[in-house]
Amino acid sequence: MPRSIWSGAISFGLVNVPVKLYSAVSRKTVRFNQLNKDTGNRIQQKRVDPETGDEVSYDQIVKGYELSKDRYVVITPEELDALDPERTRTIDIEDFVDLDEIDPVYYDHPYYLVPDKGAAKAYGLLLGAMEQAGKVAIARVVIRSKEQLVAIRPSSDVLLMETMLFHDEVVPSGDIEDLPEGKELKVSDRELKMAQQLIDSLTAEFDPSRYHDEYREKVIELIERKASGEEIAVQPEAPQPARVPDLMAALEASLSAVKDKDAGGNGAAKAEPKKRSSGTKGRSKAKAKASS
Repeated sequence: MPRSIWSGAISFGLVNVPVKLYSAVSRKTVRFNQLNKDTGNRIQQKRVDPETGDEVSYDQIVKGYELSKDRYVVITPEELDALDPERTRTIDIEDFVDLDEIDPVYYDHPYYLVPDKGAAKAYGLLLGAMEQAGKVAIARVVIRSKEQLVAIRPSSDVLLMETMLFHDEVVPSGDIEDLPEGKELKVSDRELKMAQQLIDSLTAEFDPSRYHDEYREKVIELIERKASGEEIAVQPEAPQPARVPDLMAALEASLSAVKDKDAGGNGAAKAEPKKRSSGTKGRSKAKAKASS
């Protein structure tokens, strides 16, 4: 059962809506420990002074910002604490904007905002007003001593809050040296039309349950097989895909392959959820440890 990680209120003009914050994601990953290859013992990481070789206790460690090689300015915890933003319990809405004005590159981590006790009506008012207006709220909030820029938007019957990157944290595409110039991107009308036909033939309604982390599932299956004593044969590395010299030929072949698939009665299969690999029955210890 998810637990609230923060509580406060959305500040909307002179209206305060008490809310609780829940993480909207539960990331799944397979975690490994570092072991000694010869003994199988788990490796311990220690903080060591590189010149003396002595282990340094935690209370002797300070934070230093590197100005140049081996030249640091030391910052104390008290100095950092003095710079902490005021610890408020409000999500202060600054602006309302259209959703399509926000480039998804700015989104970071999603949370659910749930009404606190006795706040359902005020919460419903804000939720309904934002749904009708089709707007997203841009706000600021302090979470774990860090000020966050956030976007709040209606999502079905709940408000979704996403932390955002600040403008200077996003790398402009123009800074990428390898981007082709405009003349290199030019294509013919015929090529563009065929590419659009290919996109149309592969278009379906978005169903998130169709997509799985297949690599993670294979890692879990590998762990289970090795834990049961099975010998694993390492597969040869897959060959690199060859570059297609003729763009039109590639488009025509792709369209033909899609048409052949549809003619064989497999067209509807594209919209069906992808089945998981069989693996072992039940939720194993490896699968439980992979959820975090």
